[in-house]
Amino acid sequence: MIAETQGLEKHYGAHPALAGVDLAVPEGTVYGLVGPNGAGKTTLLAILAGLRRPTSGEVRLAPPRGRIALLPDTPQFEPWLTGREVVALARRLVAPGLPAARVDRVLADAELTGAADRRVGGYSRGMLQRLGLAATVVGEPELLLLDEPASALDPAGRREVLDLIASLRGKATVVLSSHILADVQEVCDTVGILREGRLLFQGGLHDLLVGRAVPAYLVRLRSPVGRVADRLRAEEWVAGVDVLDDQRLRVSVHSLAAAEGLLPGALAACEARVISLYPQAADLEDVFLELTS
Repeated sequence: MIAETQGLEKHYGAHPALAGVDLAVPEGTVYGLVGPNGAGKTTLLAILAGLRRPTSGEVRLAPPRGRIALLPDTPQFEPWLTGREVVALARRLVAPGLPAARVDRVLADAELTGAADRRVGGYSRGMLQRLGLAATVVGEPELLLLDEPASALDPAGRREVLDLIASLRGKATVVLSSHILADVQEVCDTVGILREGRLLFQGGLHDLLVGRAVPAYLVRLRSPVGRVADRLRAEEWVAGVDVLDDQRLRVSVHSLAAAEGLLPGALAACEARVISLYPQAADLEDVFLELTS
């Protein structure tokens, strides 16, 4: 493991921000740390970065502090500096031994080459996030800590930042905190779920999604669907039926295996006119709500 904690506690007065967190970050992964606001994500990243001290517990980091970089949720820079100057200064401070050409390389990776000589006071929010990532990775850190890197961005800005994070896989270990579950599911392969300072789950994203949320089928029919929904709700193998609109049903089942054998026959018995029928894979939002409800 490149980063581990054991029994990690952090108290602000009487408030426990972290309560017995045993974090384990495998080397080379993109680890998604998810949870609602106030769950303790920022506090945990700050402790890993050495910016805050834990109340109790242990922190074990494989790389030295100089090989760990943190990007705060709202990176800010002197507005009169150009993007190139910001990244060049970061390289000079953290890794002066790296060639100066490294600056142009990370600016290109962040798709900021065309704006590199503009003053950052005129950058958009998405450009500032990408500039922050460029300045953070220019020193080639082994462990990269990203605090809500896509929060408050418009869809285009989020897309740019997520693509850049995905490109870091294999180049560094990334711990990404976010409350945007779709972003975590897209770019992360390992996930930890925090709630009220406690780690509810930790492991591979695949292990989390498989078998945790209630399996379901999405069924599209010719209208009307109300009578079919009522008939399906009476079946023992059906956990619930949600009418999504005048053509679509979400049929939650206790077992996909049972549904595969019984759902087609049940629809035929209802004389339903089926347009499409397919299983709905669990997503991180489903599992998150299941774990935190």
